[in-house]
Amino acid sequence: MHLFDGFASLLQGDYLHLFLGGIAVTLQLFLTCAVLGFGLACVLMGIRLLPTRVAGWLVDAFVEYHRNVPSLVQLFVWYFGVPQLLPVATQDWVNAQGGEMVFAVIALTLNAAAYTSEDLRSGFRALPAGQREAATALGMNYLQILRKVLIPQAVRAAAPSLVNQALALFKSTALAMAIGTGEMMYVTRQIEGETYMTFQTFAVASLFYLLGSWTLMLVGGLWQRRITLRMAR
Repeated sequence: MHLFDGFASLLQGDYLHLFLGGIAVTLQLFLTCAVLGFGLACVLMGIRLLPTRVAGWLVDAFVEYHRNVPSLVQLFVWYFGVPQLLPVATQDWVNAQGGEMVFAVIALTLNAAAYTSEDLRSGFRALPAGQREAATALGMNYLQILRKVLIPQAVRAAAPSLVNQALALFKSTALAMAIGTGEMMYVTRQIEGETYMTFQTFAVASLFYLLGSWTLMLVGGLWQRRITLRMAR
């Protein structure tokens, strides 16, 4: 009975408001990084397709860094390291805007873009040969080819990998706790430190991440099914 009383006390009053605030920040962080990361991944794929080796090398270096350095280290580099390179006035401005959230968005967006660009690259490789040449023959310029032909088809081909990447990004938002971003895990640690109800507080957090992951898998499955039906027509 004592165990269930603990859950009841956490899901009401100030603690409930703290949990809801942490959930809101987590969802905001995830959606912002997902949108920005996908956009940057499309840019990276476009750069990689340019007929110059230097562009490909630059993208490769970007991807290799973000794939081989732990995400937590990347967060620390942006939060603790990069501000030291900025003018004092800029540091003050960033801190006034909520530096923890700003640098969490930057770090997680860049990390997601690196992985997503590789997923799009794999999808591009699965496309039939001659797509680019056919679009060029129709009078499209390079940006039109990317936007109307290559990227949409690459997204369809890489759909399962993109869903997995979205799941990974959603769970990676918990790392932002380490730099003080007030997301779900930060709030969970705060409540656990005040109540000493370790099992109950982390059970609530686990349930949130479980439901969030299931929702993403459901939406991703419906999206992939819709793509399959379109391709079958």
